[in-house]
Amino acid sequence: MPRTQAVSTAQVGAAPFFAGKNKIINGAFDIWQRGTSFAAASGAPYTADRFYTSGVTANGTFSRQTASLDGFQYCMRVQRNSGSTSTSVFGISQSLESVNSIPFQNKTLTLSFWARAGADLTQNLGVRLYTGTGTDEKRVMGGASYTGETTRISETVTLTTSWQRLSYVTSSAIGSSDTEISIGFFFTGSGTAGAANYFEITGVQLEAGSVATAFQTATGTIQGELAACQRYYVLLGNTLNQPMAIGYNYSGTLAIFGIHLPVEMRTNPTISSTTGTNYYGFVRNGGTDNFNSFTLDVVGNKFINVYNSTEISGTAGNAGTLVISNSSGFLAAQAEL
Repeated sequence: MPRTQAVSTAQVGAAPFFAGKNKIINGAFDIWQRGTSFAAASGAPYTADRFYTSGVTANGTFSRQTASLDGFQYCMRVQRNSGSTSTSVFGISQSLESVNSIPFQNKTLTLSFWARAGADLTQNLGVRLYTGTGTDEKRVMGGASYTGETTRISETVTLTTSWQRLSYVTSSAIGSSDTEISIGFFFTGSGTAGAANYFEITGVQLEAGSVATAFQTATGTIQGELAACQRYYVLLGNTLNQPMAIGYNYSGTLAIFGIHLPVEMRTNPTISSTTGTNYYGFVRNGGTDNFNSFTLDVVGNKFINVYNSTEISGTAGNAGTLVISNSSGFLAAQAEL
């Protein structure tokens, strides 16, 4: 049977640390490349790096908060907005790549985390761990399931307004044919939400064995966590006048920009950007040629080219720098599941 453990923070220091035991990337919610507050939306969008939402379409907020917990700077708050009567599932998940799931085959796993409730949370917290037999699928809480799915942890817990560490052990060893794993935390809306109808969570860890050991990030350093997150999503620029790449006028109406990605991404990425009048600038030849959007050209998991051929007006052969010209502009490469 699954086992629950409540562990005080005083006990944690005695447990061992070793690099690589935790397969949850950004389990301490330190990395937020996309921003720090998100309205609930359909399509299970990503929020804090590597964590995506359930299928709720409105009346919820997912945000970074100060954890006020020894050893942790940040936590994720999953909130049903005040006054909401939505009965949707409000939650977050992380799906592991198959390359990170396969080493757990034929092993018992322990999922541990710290959580607390807002004063108006009357709903229980649901905790789930699923396995599947597909490849690199994204398992959505309240949405798409895995190919060949098996539920390995299915628990509910009544949270308090104080931080507590909880841990759950899989009901059986992960199967020899299981090639993907997903975890999720959620509650289902009921009644009318008060101002503190939320839960907060941090220190999420998934490891082999039947005992929750001391929390360790997936890589052991903040630099390592950022690089691990950038395997899936890289924010290339979002700050006014920020240089992002070197480019050149291939012709008078076409400018091409080559971008070396900071890490090798999971697969060849797509780009994500905002389109708007004069959001971006090509600084060259003593001036700036502003334009509105990008098109992805050459693409690889280490290097991409983007270009504009609709608003550019220059001289073939001129070289310059790509910058953000509007505070709403941004450019990112993404290779998420």
